[in-house]
Amino acid sequence: MTDMDKDDLLSLYRQMLLIRRFEEKSAEMYALAKIAGFLHLYIGEEAIAVGAIAALRPDDYAISAYRDHGHCLARGSDPGQVMAELFGKATGLCQGKGGSMHLVDLAHRFMGGYAIVGGHIPLATGLAFATKYQKQDLVTVCFFGEGAVPSGQAHEAFNLAALWKLPVIFICENNRYGMGTPVHRAVALYENVAEAARSYGIMAERVDGMDVLAVRALMRTVVDQIRAGHGPFFIEAMTYRFMGHSMADPSHGHYRSKDEVEEHRKRDPLVLLKQQILDQALCVEADFKPLEQDVGEIVAAAVKFADESPFPEPSALHRDVMVED
Repeated sequence: MTDMDKDDLLSLYRQMLLIRRFEEKSAEMYALAKIAGFLHLYIGEEAIAVGAIAALRPDDYAISAYRDHGHCLARGSDPGQVMAELFGKATGLCQGKGGSMHLVDLAHRFMGGYAIVGGHIPLATGLAFATKYQKQDLVTVCFFGEGAVPSGQAHEAFNLAALWKLPVIFICENNRYGMGTPVHRAVALYENVAEAARSYGIMAERVDGMDVLAVRALMRTVVDQIRAGHGPFFIEAMTYRFMGHSMADPSHGHYRSKDEVEEHRKRDPLVLLKQQILDQALCVEADFKPLEQDVGEIVAAAVKFADESPFPEPSALHRDVMVED
C-alpha cells in the first residue's frame, strides 16, 4: 500500500464499483424482461478483472468466457453500449447480435466472450501465437472458470503455449464450483486446477482473487516476465461468486447454503479495498459518496440509452457486424 496514492486506489475501487452496480442493474433488467436469454453475473469476482487488466497496456489483448461483462467494462468499454448489447439493441457493441455471452470490443482489444466452456482458451493461444509471429511486444490474457480446466481443448492450448513459449497469461477464476460437475468433482478441481498447467511446464501461481491489489501486483510481475520472453503463465485466482451460476439460480444457487455465501461476503473485494483505504487514512467515509453517485448515474444513463435504442432492423440478419479496431 505504501507505493500507492489515494487517486490510484480510488480508481481501482471505482472500476469495481461500476462492475458491481452494472451487474446489479442487469439482474433487475432481466427480471423486468428487458434482457432475454442467458445472463451470468460477475458479482464477487470484480477484483480479478480490475486487478489483472490494470496491469495491461491498451494494445494488449483480453479474451473471456460467457461471464464477460466485468472484463469488458474493466477493459474500458462504454457501459451504454454494453447494456444495449444485453438488451439486444442495434446500438450495442455487436449491434444486438452478441448479447450477454458474446461481447466484443476490438477498439479496446477485448476479443470476446465465448459460450462454449473452455472453447476460447485455444483462441487465446492463437492470439498469442499471432503476436509473437509478428514480433509484436504484446500480451494476451485469457479469463476462464475452473470448470473449463478438464476440457480437452484447454490442455491442447496449454501444451502449445508452453511448446512455443507464447506470451499468454491464463487466469483461472476459481470460485470452487465447476458447473456441470457433481460437488465432489468440483472439490477435486479446486485442489488440482493449477497442476493442469504445470504438467506442461507452464509456471503457475495462486493469488487471492478477492484482493484487487494482490491480483494487480502479481499481474505486473508476470506481464514483465512474459514481455521479457519467458513464455506463458497460469494464475489461479481464488475467488467466490456471490450470485448463482446464472439467472436460472440467481440467489445463492441450488448447490450452496445461504450461510456459506454470507460467510464469503465478509471478504467482498469492494469492502476489503475500502477498508484498506480507510485504514491508511487516505480517505474518509464521505469521500466514497461522490463515487457512488457518479457510478449510479453512469449505470442509470446506460439503462436509459439501451432502453431508448432501437432494435436491429430485420435486414440486419443478412449483414455482418462491422467493427473497427
